[in-house]
Amino acid sequence: MLRIGLTGGVGCGKTTVANLFAEKGVPVFDADKTARELAEPNQLGYSAIIAEFGESILDNGRINRIKLRERVFANPKDRKVLEAIIHPLVYQSLDQQAANLTAPYCIFAIPLLLETGRLDFIDRILVIDCNTEQQYERVKQRDGLDDDTIGQIIQAQANRSDRLASAQDIIKNAGHIEELRGQVEKLHSNYMALSQYLA
Repeated sequence: MLRIGLTGGVGCGKTTVANLFAEKGVPVFDADKTARELAEPNQLGYSAIIAEFGESILDNGRINRIKLRERVFANPKDRKVLEAIIHPLVYQSLDQQAANLTAPYCIFAIPLLLETGRLDFIDRILVIDCNTEQQYERVKQRDGLDDDTIGQIIQAQANRSDRLASAQDIIKNAGHIEELRGQVEKLHSNYMALSQYLA
């Protein structure tokens, strides 16, 4: 089975593109969703995160993701500690989720694919790209974050030129859903053809 790693900067439209692939019946696995689930009470990441960051990040027994995000983006060392806890668990879980698939190909939506260095996990990199101004605008509208916070998130991610240089496939997201749909259709046909070589 062909494994596609879908990635891109914050606000570039990764979720929208992943949903378009899912509409075509393609299995899609979301690293962010998996990470959130692993940080829930009684899950593998929960106790390890509390052990490192203390109970001040809890809210009614659950990890307050806003508090944790503010802390790790203010302190790069804390961010590396959190990533060392959660990233291996996420990749392990994603692998398990996809283990019994019989589909020609699947999509792994992994925002930090390049940053984690796990290119061995996938067969091709699909980068969703837009300009920096669009990133700021979309994240403000979606999450209500200020420019400084958005800037910190962007700085913590691989830069745009490195992402594009790493890609075998690129979708340009100017914000028009029909344009995205057309690009997804073309790539879907390509991936279906490529998957035949792995069968």
